[in-house]
Amino acid sequence: MPPKSRTYQPARVRAALAAQNEALRAAVHRLTAEDLERPTRLGTWRVRELVAHLSLVLDRLPAQLTGPEPAGAPLSLSRFTELTAAVAETVDAEVAAHVAAGFTGPPGEVAARFDRSVDAARAAVDGTADDGPGRPVAMRFGPMALSDFLVTRLVETVVHADDLAGALGPAEFPHDRQAVAAVTRLLADAFADRVPGGAVELRVPPYAVVQAVEGPRHTRGTPPNVVETDPLTWIRLATGRVAWPAVAGTAALSASGERSDLRGYLPLLG
Repeated sequence: MPPKSRTYQPARVRAALAAQNEALRAAVHRLTAEDLERPTRLGTWRVRELVAHLSLVLDRLPAQLTGPEPAGAPLSLSRFTELTAAVAETVDAEVAAHVAAGFTGPPGEVAARFDRSVDAARAAVDGTADDGPGRPVAMRFGPMALSDFLVTRLVETVVHADDLAGALGPAEFPHDRQAVAAVTRLLADAFADRVPGGAVELRVPPYAVVQAVEGPRHTRGTPPNVVETDPLTWIRLATGRVAWPAVAGTAALSASGERSDLRGYLPLLG
């Protein structure tokens, strides 16, 4: 089972977010006019819309981190993963407006606009260094503890960095190791929370091991049902970027035991 409530060290999360955003900045600066028009695996979004979405996520950080503290019980990270699918249409409309407002130009203009987003977000995140990890922050779905909220920003940047890789090629995947580690753990914990039990052990080395799925619980030795995959494959499965049948039986995923087929529980994130 995962910890009752995994904690993330704010200083490490801030450093991972900064490194991830700098990797994205470097990737955006390499984009050509042809790259910006390439399709992505995100419906009608081109790379241009994907970059605009990342910019929009970063642009919102200053107001979210400096605004008044919201009232109410904070959302958990697991609950965050459940709510994301409900806003897909809203996000599409927001991104279309953001493209029109500053991302219609050539690569140099797009990169300059993205630079402003990264710089403003970095300053806002650095400004939270003296804040307690539990300080409430207002986000789209309600209040969330600061430390958890920053982890959700890692989810956005890591998942969409991989979307860039899907459009441009694996060599373009801009990621920070600690950022990928945090997102892997969050999604593994969310899976165990969403599908409680102890019949299946999910292993995502070197970052996460959780038990989930109803059924007989093992207490020692080798579990009868084991699923093992690498961090990026797990992130893609958990976010619906790849379907279970596409990787089952390949080198990217091993699944043993009669309860080890997890396709009915995925994706976790909309």
